[in-house]
Amino acid sequence: MAEPPHRIRTATAVVVALAAMFGTGLYAALAPAAAFAGTWFPLGIVLAALVALGVVASVAHLATARPAGPELVRGDLPAPMLRLGAVARVISRTAAAAAAAGVFGAYVLPSQPLPVAVVAVLAVIGVNAAGIRVSPGASTGLVAATLLVLAVVAVVGLGPPGPDETGPSSAAAAAGAAVTEGAGTPAEPVVGTLQAAVEPGPLGVLTAAAFVFFVYTGLARVAELGGSLRDPMRAIRRAPAAAVLITTVLVLVLSAALLSGLGAERLAGSATPLASLMDIGGSPAVGVLVRIAAAAATAAALLGALSRAAAGAARLARAGELPAFLGRGGPRGAPWVADLVLGGLTLALTVAAGPVTAIAVAVAAALLHHALLHLAVLRLPGRPATAAFVAGAGGTGCLILAGALPGWPLAATAVALVAGWVLCTVHARSAVDDGGADTGPSDPEERAA
Repeated sequence: MAEPPHRIRTATAVVVALAAMFGTGLYAALAPAAAFAGTWFPLGIVLAALVALGVVASVAHLATARPAGPELVRGDLPAPMLRLGAVARVISRTAAAAAAAGVFGAYVLPSQPLPVAVVAVLAVIGVNAAGIRVSPGASTGLVAATLLVLAVVAVVGLGPPGPDETGPSSAAAAAGAAVTEGAGTPAEPVVGTLQAAVEPGPLGVLTAAAFVFFVYTGLARVAELGGSLRDPMRAIRRAPAAAVLITTVLVLVLSAALLSGLGAERLAGSATPLASLMDIGGSPAVGVLVRIAAAAATAAALLGALSRAAAGAARLARAGELPAFLGRGGPRGAPWVADLVLGGLTLALTVAAGPVTAIAVAVAAALLHHALLHLAVLRLPGRPATAAFVAGAGGTGCLILAGALPGWPLAATAVALVAGWVLCTVHARSAVDDGGADTGPSDPEERAA
């Protein structure tokens, strides 16, 4: 029997994975990376890519080793660890949404980024609650537009110096510092209060790699498509790996252009580095194009991250880990209650913290989830030695990068993880005591058929 026409091919899955990576990270993550590692931060890009490839390998091994697919399910890990992994995913996606909103505001209106970010979050909450999602066709358009913009940025950055050698105006610099960290001053670098008396250099490469890893946090998007894929096993094995390699090459070219056009110090001080490069290169008209592309990419990232955060919370609710009302769906199947609740949390994080802090929180939570995924591979019976080596090295790399993040967002992530885990544990036990759930261990990552 012929495959249904709506099934997604592997080539389209690569585009979907690229669209998930061509978001906030490309437009904002390289600035804090440069602030911590200076001209060494391209090495951090390579390290981040290696960690991402390790995650792809473990996801593919889980997908092919058991019928449950690439998701963590009951039996992979003890129930408390499964719960922690599910909470980490929700936190990571919520923080990623807040980061996308902040960067969207910075590129759209540098003088008043926060009000724009708030409006963007409110708009996306409504769109998500209505059940509107980004289609593979829209992903193709986003990837094509991003590639065009990156090509222009590379030409300007690697080309001869423009007439303006003085850098961005003081107003733009002040706006960039303000959007990044509210506690900073216009003269401070992008990382503001996050930079703990460490001079940029080789010792900051691990921290730079952690920030760059934010570019790759969408690598699990293909695995989430599940039954929509025409050839799930092949797509899950190949599409994310191809997308990681393509993205790595593009990010390395982009980093070379930014270092050549801005320099490490000026790059570290910009909240909108791609637009700043256009300003310095004497290409204000192209700068408008870059801002439009950044707005489109970050808006799509905000929509996708918030919808997946709400879906994760809804799955936890259906598994009895969170209150059942969070799993309530609308006419189009969207978990509109979870959309509203997670949207409110995203809005609070957007207002309370700058995008750099949100990026750090998103990366820390994502790396923890990936470390647990590697651990699940190590627990599989009869695993090949190669898979065990990749899982061991990958899990260690995830923990090292997470530990290299600045202390304040790392502590905030730990608090959020503990609070979420305790909330889920208490609710699950309460549901069991009330006879409203099965007495066996809950599976917070189990999907509906």
